Amino acid sequence: MGERSGAGPAMRGDPSAATNGGTADRVILHVDMDAFFASVEVLDDPSLAGLPVIVGGSGRRGVVAACTYEARRFGVHSAMPSSVARRLCPAAVFVDGRYHRYVEESAKLHAIFESVTPLVEGISLDEAFLDVTGSQQLLGDGPSIAAAIRRRVVDDLGLTCSVGVGRSKLMAKLASKVAKPKATASGIEPGAGVVVVPGDEELAFLHPLPIRALWGVGPVTGRRLNALGVQTVGEIAALPPRTLERYLGAAAGAHLAALSRGEDLRPVVADHAAKSIGHEETFASDLWNRDDLRRHLLRMVDASATNLRGSRLAARTITVKLRFADFSLITRSHSMAAPVDASQAIGAVAAALLDSVELAQGVRLLGVSLSGFADPEVGTQLSLDLGGDGADRNDVRPGPGHPGATGRGPDHDGVAAGGPSRLEGPDAEDRLARAHEEAERLQESWGSVTTAIDAIRARYGGTSVGPASLVGSGGPGIRRRGEAQWGPAAPNPPESDGESRGTL
Repeated sequence: MGERSGAGPAMRGDPSAATNGGTADRVILHVDMDAFFASVEVLDDPSLAGLPVIVGGSGRRGVVAACTYEARRFGVHSAMPSSVARRLCPAAVFVDGRYHRYVEESAKLHAIFESVTPLVEGISLDEAFLDVTGSQQLLGDGPSIAAAIRRRVVDDLGLTCSVGVGRSKLMAKLASKVAKPKATASGIEPGAGVVVVPGDEELAFLHPLPIRALWGVGPVTGRRLNALGVQTVGEIAALPPRTLERYLGAAAGAHLAALSRGEDLRPVVADHAAKSIGHEETFASDLWNRDDLRRHLLRMVDASATNLRGSRLAARTITVKLRFADFSLITRSHSMAAPVDASQAIGAVAAALLDSVELAQGVRLLGVSLSGFADPEVGTQLSLDLGGDGADRNDVRPGPGHPGATGRGPDHDGVAAGGPSRLEGPDAEDRLARAHEEAERLQESWGSVTTAIDAIRARYGGTSVGPASLVGSGGPGIRRRGEAQWGPAAPNPPESDGESRGTL
């Protein structure tokens, strides 16, 4: 579907469109960067242009984070195991992800969005919804604003994006997908760049699409709909809503019935607050040694706490996550009486949580997350009750390798008052109580020190200073935000053009 020249009468407020969920006057954009992570790598190293570049963990436990369209021609896609991607595309150039660079470019991207409208809902680093209804008088209609954003992304960032324009989030999202380039076995087809779905053409655009195009239709729901003989969105719309509700449940059935009719009233909500900040890493080989695990954990704590302070937040709840060799998952959480943001304070509790876990087998993945955010300036409460009525909750979850293996599963516990403690070991409760008291002391004594550390890192770089316990032969072992989250790199990658690129 190519770009259309106008928004159509419905996007100009045609009263005849008012029946479609009350969205007649809205103009929503969905902006999605093209192969964002991989494109940033090509931007920084132009010698990669035109090559099948794969960003992610190149080791046997790695996962593809992103890839260029040249790699997509071979069937490579995000979330695919790197070992599979390597078989599909033997000539691929693997590049370890540099999350900090993607964050930098994302900040520039969002600055462009916010110069257009204050109503920007970031979905991820590389995509966002924009409500430009109120910007049209100054900047032009929806298609004009979309085209202007694309030009600025190219001019200011040297990157490309695709934009969908519609009266709802649903239509804008689907339109941006159609606007993207397409990789086929015969080559790469340029995308339209901007695709507009006029209000009076929504159903004609929507109904031929496959059912998986709708939010809420995953593999399980897809199979259940296929069993009813349903393959397209139009066939969902043709079913009586009560049939869908009986077959899928009241909420899911009503949701899909509305979407299949193009009804989507969800507003663009600016400034979504983060629910947790954390870091996790999959190791190249299982770790058994508790001292090694503790060093890795403290590196992750330092990265997470730095990010926490950078967001001007403090956290009450500290969670440690371990995935074992058999893919079983376990989490341990502890809530502080007052929020903390000092790496040393968080590290004391995280280490005690790690020590409470029996290592019956090797650890494949280790992570830490911080939640229960509060203003770091709130007063401290120096009392704690770790008895049966406390706010500790420790949970054990066996789980398969997917999706939790890529960090997208339900990894973090809520904090439930009165939950029984399930810490392992006869003195685990006492050790955690001591760690809690130590964390309160460290928070008070290290508060001003962390401010100085953050100032030094801001001026001289993130690895310029760090805890002495993390210093090795290569200097401070500081983790950057998001480092190694797609799995380990391949050991001793071969050199290419004088630089180690991990070509496999």
